[in-house]
Amino acid sequence: MSLFDPGMINTEYAADLLSLILQALPVTLSMAGGAMVLSLSLALLLALFRVFEIPVARQLSEFYISFFRGTPLLVQLFMLYYGLPQLIPELKQMTAFHAATLGLGLHFAAYKSEIIRAAITGIDKAQMEAALSVGMTRLQAMRRIVLPQAARIAVPSLMNSFIDLLKSTSLAFTLGVAEIMATAQLEAASSFRFMESYLVLALVYWLLVIVFTELQKIAEKRLGEAY
Repeated sequence: MSLFDPGMINTEYAADLLSLILQALPVTLSMAGGAMVLSLSLALLLALFRVFEIPVARQLSEFYISFFRGTPLLVQLFMLYYGLPQLIPELKQMTAFHAATLGLGLHFAAYKSEIIRAAITGIDKAQMEAALSVGMTRLQAMRRIVLPQAARIAVPSLMNSFIDLLKSTSLAFTLGVAEIMATAQLEAASSFRFMESYLVLALVYWLLVIVFTELQKIAEKRLGEAY
């Protein structure tokens, strides 16, 4: 079977490509993991600013959320990697990997903050009042009483957001990050086996989503045991 025989799927080529993609998989996963940690940390702060209605901080968080939800992720990545270094020369030392991780984290923090805020406001206000009545501060009540319950509500939506984030790492190839999308793109361009290249890539993303979906079910079950 010819490698360039149109209309046929070259399984040998697909197997070789799968091996190359799996070698680049740690880059994709580390980028997604770093962005997830950043987005969750920032999202929690943004949500608390709005829940506690802290002056100035609340308005700034609303502006942040509006901007990052209202502009395309690809534009944000280009602004961060190509645009900001023109204003801040020190940022020229930032690698494409770190720029992509930072951009993904900043972008998805806007969406996660809404998820967390909705989960917090979904907890009965009487629980906060009861915690305050026994001498807790609002922050202590939030940390010990409200947030653990809100986590159970937020986990499904946060995991769905992480899956979106994972798939969005494919945009990092536009900055030159050698992740799985870039690997498939380069191999397809050099071999002209576009069907095999993108089919293998799609299957890898699909399998990753299946794995994380199963982990989501386990997390939901563990958090729901007390209820």
